[in-house]
Amino acid sequence: MTAYLLKRLIIAALTLVLASMVVFAVMEILPGDPARLMLGFNASADQVELLRDQMGLNAPLVLRYLHWVGGMLSLDLGRSYTYSVPVIDLVRERVVVSLPLALIALALSTVIAIPVGVFSASRQGRAGDTLAMGAAQLGVAVPNFWFALMLIYLFAVWLRLVPAGGFPGWNAGIWTALKSLILPAIALALPQAAILARVARSALIEVLNEDYIRTARAKGLPYRAVLWRHALRNAMIPLLTILGLQFAFLLAGTIIIENVFYLPGLGRLIFQAITQRDLIVVESIVMLLVAAVIVINLIVDFSYAIVDPRLRGRQ
Repeated sequence: MTAYLLKRLIIAALTLVLASMVVFAVMEILPGDPARLMLGFNASADQVELLRDQMGLNAPLVLRYLHWVGGMLSLDLGRSYTYSVPVIDLVRERVVVSLPLALIALALSTVIAIPVGVFSASRQGRAGDTLAMGAAQLGVAVPNFWFALMLIYLFAVWLRLVPAGGFPGWNAGIWTALKSLILPAIALALPQAAILARVARSALIEVLNEDYIRTARAKGLPYRAVLWRHALRNAMIPLLTILGLQFAFLLAGTIIIENVFYLPGLGRLIFQAITQRDLIVVESIVMLLVAAVIVINLIVDFSYAIVDPRLRGRQ
């Protein structure tokens, strides 16, 4: 087991190094000069060159990469060109919106998907299965921003139950803040729940055809107990994989939803930084999100051995 964990940690570290090189290289080839954008197009070439020197943009690429990586390791993410504040302060301000939003969306997705998947698998080929999987297919096909617009119209404009957008901050009260995250979380959760429900159904159908399930049924165990206590637990590995990927997506892929609901989260910050050519903000936040994805995948890998004792024996 120790060797398995060490191997996964080494792979994660190498992945992180490779990702940092890719992110840095992509940011360098993007068109536009941050110094020129900050000073305006009427600024002289000497003024632009002076600002580039002050920002360290004229240093060799290798030195700039090493300086950036060293700062990341010490949590010194640099200073934003646009906001003139440390990037780590911007991240602290925005992550308190994006992280709760991702967690709420993941919880909603799981609560919806697992019962639907179990229901559909237990009624394979019947009308209930067809109806549930039809709804899941619709959820996969329809983009989440369309869900977002429909939710705004229904619950914010027509029923006026929740705000249509914006975030009052946690200082306004937990319930007030959560109300502003409910619609974005639902818009994010519905497509992910549709995917997870289809995976849960497929995994359960495969497990229900195993010999030990038939043996448990032959011994007189109730079908509900076999389904929920035995089959679902042995179908958890593909579900954990999807849940890990979904949380990474929900944390890193909220740009559209945060812009639709005008939420001051990481996704909106990245969008604004890209349009303003604020490279240090984009690089740092993307790398933090990459690191979060890698950590989540590590947690999922480690959880496999907890869910399935056979994996511990193999390692």
